[in-house]
Amino acid sequence: MSAIPSHPTTPMSEETQMLAYVFWHWPNAAVDVRTYEKAVADFHAALAAAKPAGFVRSAVFQTRAPWIGRPDGGYEEWYLLENSGAMDVINEAVVSAACREPHDHVARLAGGGTASLYRLRRGVADPDAQRWCAWFEKPAAMKYAEFDALLRPLTDAPRAGLWSRQMGLGSTPEFCLRTPGPLEGLPAPPVTVAALELIRP
Repeated sequence: MSAIPSHPTTPMSEETQMLAYVFWHWPNAAVDVRTYEKAVADFHAALAAAKPAGFVRSAVFQTRAPWIGRPDGGYEEWYLLENSGAMDVINEAVVSAACREPHDHVARLAGGGTASLYRLRRGVADPDAQRWCAWFEKPAAMKYAEFDALLRPLTDAPRAGLWSRQMGLGSTPEFCLRTPGPLEGLPAPPVTVAALELIRP
């Protein structure tokens, strides 16, 4: 696997109102996977070195999801942000002198992508520990308070985190539950349940 820069793994609690810009993408059919992963790694290394204000860390996973435009899956990037104001700072940072070329290089190799903005609703943001995820919708007739109560046994588990969509650029589900181990006991049928492979050095 390509090298993704190491970051502190201290979980971030819901009290921070943590946001995550989640980006799914896949390489162009003519691009070698290793070449693509290295380009992704170079960009994340540049962004980590730039340390833009409000940026906590990023993590990249191999995964499969219905909204990824390839049957064999693609990549899921999580950019953890302290607050909504960090979005503007990140947008400026990715086209800065240090990040522009690595960012543009990945963009040239990509076959497509889609994204959504999520907020940490309950639990922690701990990408290194959370290797399973479920994407699902709240039942239409259920109130949010009832929905939260039903999920409480799962969201109160160690190192679990429930994220709720704030803004979407595609057909991504409203909720994402991330946990260290396999998911069981979900009260709503998930759109997808998948193991996540963290790209490491």
